[in-house]
Amino acid sequence: MRTAKPVRAERAPKAPSGDPLVGERYEVEVGPVAHGGGHCVARHEGRVLFVRHALPGERVIALVTEGTTTSRFLRADAVEILDAAKERIPAPCPFSGPGRCGGCDWQHVTPGGQRKLKGQVLTEQLAKLAQLTPAEAGWDGSVEPVGGKLPAGEVPAWRTRIQYAVDPATGKAGLRRHRSHDIEPIDRCLIAAPGVSELGIEARDWPGVETIEAIAATGSSDRQVVLTPREGAQLPLVELDQPVSIARIDEQGGIHRVHGRTFVRERAAGRTWRVSNGGFWQIHPEAPQTLVDAVLEGLDPQWGEMALDLYCGVGLFAGALADRVGEDGAVLGIESSKQAVVDARHNLAAVDNVRIECDKVESLLPRTGITSTDLIVLDPPRAGAGRETVAHLVGLEARRIAYVACDPAALARDLAFFREGGYRPVSLRAFDLFPMTHHFECVAILEPVAE
Repeated sequence: MRTAKPVRAERAPKAPSGDPLVGERYEVEVGPVAHGGGHCVARHEGRVLFVRHALPGERVIALVTEGTTTSRFLRADAVEILDAAKERIPAPCPFSGPGRCGGCDWQHVTPGGQRKLKGQVLTEQLAKLAQLTPAEAGWDGSVEPVGGKLPAGEVPAWRTRIQYAVDPATGKAGLRRHRSHDIEPIDRCLIAAPGVSELGIEARDWPGVETIEAIAATGSSDRQVVLTPREGAQLPLVELDQPVSIARIDEQGGIHRVHGRTFVRERAAGRTWRVSNGGFWQIHPEAPQTLVDAVLEGLDPQWGEMALDLYCGVGLFAGALADRVGEDGAVLGIESSKQAVVDARHNLAAVDNVRIECDKVESLLPRTGITSTDLIVLDPPRAGAGRETVAHLVGLEARRIAYVACDPAALARDLAFFREGGYRPVSLRAFDLFPMTHHFECVAILEPVAE
């Protein structure tokens, strides 16, 4: 006789200690902007509040959204503005604001005000984590706008990839609320690129679907929608307002073609780039060219040099470097995503002086046998490269290193590690590639400190 296997009860998440303060309202003076999350720092009776929808210098009524009487800090939304900052504007998006869509952080701020806030965050992170002033980092203190100037009140439609969530009750697509699984139904995302908006995702029902990723390529008419079905559900027949390829994600995270291409074609740096199955590509239309230009300007590659492109994705920087170092030079790209490596090898198949390897940078680089190189470009994930990888890189004695960063804290930490190894930043540029959000991109150029 077979006996049933005992089932282990799942341990319930530990409830926070103390009495809940959610729903409490405090009048506070808003202090400086903080890194991450689009919030500013305020204090009430000695306790720190991270307040969204506020601006430095304002006096607001803050509604607590997370925290208890024993919490180290509270999270809150500014629900009433008593004294407004001069950079405050009415939010153009009807779905933004306290308790609403979490996609944008700075809908209530002028474009110049947004860049000023991002500059303050970068300044603070450089000082805190790298002990660098802007001047010591080679930075002029500005966050550079990207794209043409828009009429007052118009929102830049830059986001070429959007992840929608589907409300299981209504089947309607929407966006997640801040720090929540709840869904804000929308009829249009203002920052969506035209190619995404034209698909009409928000106008139809999505029964049996959990998430929808909509992708509109730049430089081609390619459109792709990647669907994640709910457990046990069948995908609906998809008919959208524009020709589009459809893929689905299985329960193990694998991606399968439903119809159309499995990739989109992007255009940058004089080449067409295949990006498969929702793989990584910068989501601002002008970001790839902007970053390539900044990297090449900073590194100034010379004919015949050896270069490394670390975390190389589908090969964008490797291809640009290969053109500059020429047939007498060589470029090695390293990337951990198998599909990205397949794409990179396809994209650069006609370029004889590039080799792309598949592995984690920290695992493969020590095994390559490379003991020196002329140039390095690295575009690590949000957590940064880390002390061990940086230590290996400084040992290669490159004449210049380009560090592309999407997180200012990770950049500052790694700059400190580079300084330990004898490298210093000689230039730093920041680009506003994610308008209306707290995110931005940086390119730092490092050189060895002269002995």
